[in-house]
Amino acid sequence: MAVGKNKKLGKKRKGARKAVDPFSKKEWYDIKAPNMFNIRNVGKTMATKTQGLKNSRDTLLGRVFEVSLGDLKTKGEDDAFRKFRLKTEEITGFQCLTNFYGMDLTTDKLRSLVRKWHTLIEAHVDVKTTDGYTLRLFCIGFTKRRMGQNRKTSYAQSAQIRNIRRKMTEIMAREGSNCDLSTLVQTKLITELIGREITKATEGIYPLQNVMIRKVKTLKAPKTDITKLIEMHGGVDSIKDLGKIMERTDDEETTTEAKTE
Repeated sequence: MAVGKNKKLGKKRKGARKAVDPFSKKEWYDIKAPNMFNIRNVGKTMATKTQGLKNSRDTLLGRVFEVSLGDLKTKGEDDAFRKFRLKTEEITGFQCLTNFYGMDLTTDKLRSLVRKWHTLIEAHVDVKTTDGYTLRLFCIGFTKRRMGQNRKTSYAQSAQIRNIRRKMTEIMAREGSNCDLSTLVQTKLITELIGREITKATEGIYPLQNVMIRKVKTLKAPKTDITKLIEMHGGVDSIKDLGKIMERTDDEETTTEAKTE
């Protein structure tokens, strides 16, 4: 076919679109943990810059981060198996202010607790804190060999399991409903106070070992109160974003002096 007959054949192809680095359209934000943890700077997260109707703040609100307790405590190497979930509730400057959203154990820790010839006992209960959070606590425990026991197995009877489970739910409901969320996390979940209380209470039924809260889920949370959230993060002074200090050039100083004269 002749070149002049085909209109598309004679046209030059347009140049290929330039490859743009996707990270050039991103902004980095600091993740701030609440003051119930020793280490506040958890890490960084990114979000697409605000363009048109798309706001970067909307993409960050509600974002959930999973952090090991070993990274939230100064000496938390022994507690690295415990994972905390933090949810972003407010953005100030380039900081994501988070709050407690849940807790879980690592899979390898949970599998290492299971033993042959022992009974595994689990229980869960819904509790409501004094500041309006509804949480579901999951507890796990294992039977323990008695002193001088000759029997190979350490199985608990069905009636004993029911009594132990009843004690578990009573203690979890009592300890979880008489305090606010910050106190529950700081003094009872991190220190594993509830597990020790259950071990003491069930000693007369059947001795237990490795009793702990294996999981916490947030079922319902109240509307975010900005003032309480800022107090939880140490006040306004600790989260204020002042920006960078700008230095004045010599040209600017001369122009300002000329205006004043």
